[in-house]
Amino acid sequence: MGAQAKSPEAFDLTQASWGEVRQHDLYHMAILPWGATEPHNGHLPYCTDMILSRAIACEVAAAVQKEGLHVMVLPGIPLGSQNPGQTSLPFCLHTSQATQYAILQDIVSSLERCGVQRLLIINGHGGNSFKGMIRDLAVQKPDFMIVESDWYAFIPRKDYFEEQVDDHAGEQETSVMMHYHPQWAKMEYATDGAARTFAIEGLRTKAGWLPRDWSRISADTGVGNPLKASAEKGARYARAVVDALSRLVTDLCTKNIYP
Repeated sequence: MGAQAKSPEAFDLTQASWGEVRQHDLYHMAILPWGATEPHNGHLPYCTDMILSRAIACEVAAAVQKEGLHVMVLPGIPLGSQNPGQTSLPFCLHTSQATQYAILQDIVSSLERCGVQRLLIINGHGGNSFKGMIRDLAVQKPDFMIVESDWYAFIPRKDYFEEQVDDHAGEQETSVMMHYHPQWAKMEYATDGAARTFAIEGLRTKAGWLPRDWSRISADTGVGNPLKASAEKGARYARAVVDALSRLVTDLCTKNIYP
C-alpha cells in the first residue's frame, strides 16, 4: 500500500488531486453521496439532500482512513426522483429512474476499470429508490458489491429530536445542516412545515401506496417543523450516523459478508 495521503482532502474527489490519489496502490471502497435538487421549505438549500450526504460521507472516509483503509468519496449526484407538486416549482429537477440507473451503471464501470469493487451509496432523498437497480447490477456484475444507506432513516430520530412528523426540511434535516453548514440554514425564511396526509385510510396505513402530491400536502414544501432545530441536536445525530456507517464500511472492507 502506498504512503499516507498528505492532506485530509485526499479522500474527497472534489478536492483531491491526481498527485494525492496516485499515492495509494489500493482503494478499498468508493462512497457515492446521492441526493436531489428541490425546494426545502423556505430556509434550506435546494441541494440539501446531496450536501448532507456528502458531509456524512467525508466524515466516514476520514474515520476509516485512521484505521488504515483508503476510501474515496465521489462527487455527489444532485439528481433525484420527484413527486407531483414539487416538479412544478421553480428549479426542481426530476430525474427518471432510467437516468439514475444509467448514471449508476457508468459509475460502476468506471470504478471497475480502476480496480475498485465496492461502492456505498449514501442517499439523502426519500424519493430515490436504488434497490431494483442494485439487484440488476448484482446479476450483471456479480463481483461488484453495492450497498445503499438512507442516512436519515436507520437511527431512530425519537432519541434525538422532538418532532416525530418530520420527513422533509424539518427539525432533523435542519439540525444536521446547522451542524455542518450553519450559514446555509437561513432560518429567517423558515415556516412551520405543517403538512396534511391522505384522506383515504388505506393510504395512511400503507395498505397501498402512491406518490404524494406535494402541492396538496404542504404549503411551504416542508413536512415537519424546523423551528426546534439546533446545531447541537444535529451534531449528536450526525455522530451516531457517522459512527454506524464507519463500522459498516470497515466491516465491508475487512470481513466476509456471510458466515
